[in-house]
Amino acid sequence: MRIKGKITMCKILFLIFFAVTTTVVSTINAYGNERHYLTFSEAANFAVAASADLRHAYASQAVMEGAWRWGLRSYFPRVSINLSENDRLQQFGADSFMKNYSINLDQLVWDGGRTTMSRRLERMELDLSSSRLDRLASEIAESAIAAYRNILSSRAILDIKIAALVVLQEQRRVLSEEVQLGLALGVDLASADISIADARLDIYLLQLDLAEMEKRFAELLGLESLPILGERVDVNRSGSFVQSSFVQNSLAQNNFTQTGFAAQSAVPAAIAAAALAREQNPDIVEARHSIARRQMELKYISRSWIPTLRVSGNFGVSGQNYPLTRYNWSVGLSIELSGPWVQNRFGAQAGWEPSSFGQPDRTAMIQNSITPLPDPAASYGRRQAALALAVEQEKFDTFLEQIGRIASSAVERCILAEQRRVLALEAASLGSERCRIEEIRLSLGHITRLRLMEVLIEQTQREIAVVQAATALLEAERELERFLDLEPGELAKFAAFISRGH
Repeated sequence: MRIKGKITMCKILFLIFFAVTTTVVSTINAYGNERHYLTFSEAANFAVAASADLRHAYASQAVMEGAWRWGLRSYFPRVSINLSENDRLQQFGADSFMKNYSINLDQLVWDGGRTTMSRRLERMELDLSSSRLDRLASEIAESAIAAYRNILSSRAILDIKIAALVVLQEQRRVLSEEVQLGLALGVDLASADISIADARLDIYLLQLDLAEMEKRFAELLGLESLPILGERVDVNRSGSFVQSSFVQNSLAQNNFTQTGFAAQSAVPAAIAAAALAREQNPDIVEARHSIARRQMELKYISRSWIPTLRVSGNFGVSGQNYPLTRYNWSVGLSIELSGPWVQNRFGAQAGWEPSSFGQPDRTAMIQNSITPLPDPAASYGRRQAALALAVEQEKFDTFLEQIGRIASSAVERCILAEQRRVLALEAASLGSERCRIEEIRLSLGHITRLRLMEVLIEQTQREIAVVQAATALLEAERELERFLDLEPGELAKFAAFISRGH
């Protein structure tokens, strides 16, 4: 039996596919003022804000920052105040009620800049820790974007499968009528039922997976329910680099193979990407921090032999009754030389204090303490610091050399992903034409309706491949954006900049 109509079943399937993957502008305008559509960047911000571990890490970072600021105290004098009262009741003799109040100051004068370098090392550690926190936040945001993208892809595939199931059920209904009229075999109807059952099972499993993904995505965003997703997998969107005038001119002037086209069109983009990556790639930035920290450590250890110079002062009052009339003062100088082979402490102090005869006594004291071989193993500290610096520098140089290759591979993956999308679209278009031809052959009696259903199922797989190819393009471009430390969507601006520069 031949089913006539203005639009064939295959065309219906193909049109439903594009209707699913294309957003209707009028609907967005009608509900845009009433509903909020979640974007990729908003999802990333929600995920970062909802991460308890990240909040605790930033709070810990703030505590360490505050402690570092208080470390400025090491440049100022150390002040100590001593209060004491010594009461002595004697069985024989006069009682004694001696009171002593004193204030002591100790000031670092010179240590070869080790205090400053120590604070700089702490500052570098904090900067490195802050950079790692930013990378952790970026990873959390990226996980939200990836989950968002997977949900969009799964939804599009689910809609395609549901639309295909509707078409298959209609074909099965017609096939059932043909069997009743003796125009088809019962075994064909049984095979059609099996195909429809498989399609229903795929839809059910995909719905379960999608529901679980949406639930986890909402938890990742810290929301009770998932808002309306404003982004979409646009199968008609070209890749960022393919949109540049250089690539379009290459396509117009040359008949490249796919691989040759990707290789030639990726050259200027790879050069620009490598240059940008050398400036702001997260791994490069962290490596620079590590090298600067190792250099400062080596400089700090190299100055460990420089003596430390400190001055101190003391002023005190004493007496048995208030007001206290006896007072004393002293000033001192101390020099300390600390090394792996010898440790020397030299101190000198001079002062004035009252005597029991009512005349002041001037005091002076000099002392020197030498400790041989306090820590011979520390002599290898400078070698270890130099070796650590050499290792960090070697890692940095190696990665810097690899930047060009990595950038070229990332750009080429984007262009190849675009080629995959184009080929998938062409295959889906050719498959649609094949469906139309197979329907004509069915009307002529050259094939069975079961064969047409098999062709429709194959066409569904082609349409799903289009969605998967568009999703793969989004993933490849996002990976390149992360490599270049760009925000989502900034790769198109970067590609346009390359095009203008070329």
